[in-house]
Amino acid sequence: QVQLVESGGGLVQAGGSLRLSCAASGRTSRTYTMGWFRQAPGKEREFVAAISWSSSVTHYADSVKGRFTISRDNAKNTVYLQMNSLKPEDTAVYYCAADRLLHRVAVTSKEYDYWGQGTQVTVSS
Repeated sequence: QVQLVESGGGLVQAGGSLRLSCAASGRTSRTYTMGWFRQAPGKEREFVAAISWSSSVTHYADSVKGRFTISRDNAKNTVYLQMNSLKPEDTAVYYCAADRLLHRVAVTSKEYDYWGQGTQVTVSS
C-alpha cells in the first residue's frame, strides 16, 4: 500500500509555470511506475505524463509535450511535474498515480493502482 499526496497547484496566468509534487508514503515510490493525470470539469480523466521507476522511460500526452516535464527523486519518494507555458486549457485537477507493475509505463488510468486526492491548477487567460 502507498499513500500519495499532491501539492503545488494554484492560480497562474497563461504563459506561466507551476511545479507539482507528489509525495509517497508507505511503500516507497521507488518500486512504482508513476503517472500524472488530470480532469477538467465535465470531462473524463486524461493522461498527462508517466515515468518509470528508474527514470529511464517517460511518456507524455501530445497536448503537453515540450511544455511539461515529469521527474522523480526516489531518495525523497517524490515525483514532480514541471509545467511551463501554461494554457487555459491546462486548467484541471491534477492527480498522481502509482502502478505496481514495473515492466510497463502505462498511459491509461486503469493500469494504476493508487491515486492521490488531486491538486487544482487554474490557468487564467
